Amino acid sequence: MLFELVEDFVKNNKINLVNVIFIGFTVIIVIFGSLITLVEPLLPDFIKQSFRYGKHKHNGPEISLVSKMEVPKSWFKHFYIFAFSWAMLALYFVLKGIIMHTTAPSYVIEFLDFVAGGAGNRKVFINSNSALVASVLMTVQCARRFYETNFVQIFSKKSKMNLSHYMVGYLHYFGAILALLLNTEGFVKGSLPSSFSFTKITLLQYVFIFVFHFSWSQQYKSNMILVNLRKNPNTGKVETEKHLMPIGGFFNVVSSPHMLFEILMYISLLGIVGASLTWKLVVVWVFSNQLMNALLTHKWYKDNFKNYPKQRKALIPFVL
Repeated sequence: MLFELVEDFVKNNKINLVNVIFIGFTVIIVIFGSLITLVEPLLPDFIKQSFRYGKHKHNGPEISLVSKMEVPKSWFKHFYIFAFSWAMLALYFVLKGIIMHTTAPSYVIEFLDFVAGGAGNRKVFINSNSALVASVLMTVQCARRFYETNFVQIFSKKSKMNLSHYMVGYLHYFGAILALLLNTEGFVKGSLPSSFSFTKITLLQYVFIFVFHFSWSQQYKSNMILVNLRKNPNTGKVETEKHLMPIGGFFNVVSSPHMLFEILMYISLLGIVGASLTWKLVVVWVFSNQLMNALLTHKWYKDNFKNYPKQRKALIPFVL
């Protein structure tokens, strides 16, 4: 009976599950982020404890049930292991299609049809050239974050996050990388991948590649500033797990430059892949999530450091 229900859902599913994931994420983060920002004192403790984590964790009464659903923040490294592996797999299929000029394996196309709600929901919007460029950039980003979280970043042993945050990390990368394939040549029934050529990359795409590279490098530099705050500058040994005030680089103008550059990288990928609705939803979600986190982080810095520079904004230099 259960098998028949699953089979029926697979055959009749008309809902683009990837779009639903990112729309749902955006709605939730905007609603709860706005409530935390505007009327937090009126909210029950279980909402505040569930939503907040890291440096701006909830400091009020802890709800036992919510505490049982918390995991170490260091588990962030797990979904970057997944993201890097998933991105490499997607890149492999894109490269294979271009080199061999063949469509993706039938099981890949059937899986993409399923998550998109059927073959009728999928049309070609992304050419192979753009897909390869975007896949390479996404893989490079996932590789760097894998390296940082597993070998560089210093996580506080006491820092926790809700299990929901942990699961969102997996679903984000699962959906974002699928979004690069859902409407790409060679991954839609009846389409063949075209050949790759640097001459096919448009001037605008080269601009977005440059913006991505700049954001990628600056995010790394920003993350290293945060890491070095916890180390002895002479010996390089970890001296503290406290959250200190970062100085230097883009931290001089915004409280969360690493979040700003995350947004810019996803906008750059959107500029490369073009008219993909799913990727637009990914960008809206990333912007909403980074904005809400940046606002909470900015408030935490101002509350905890009396000499916090007044000229610093939360996320967007000189604006917000």
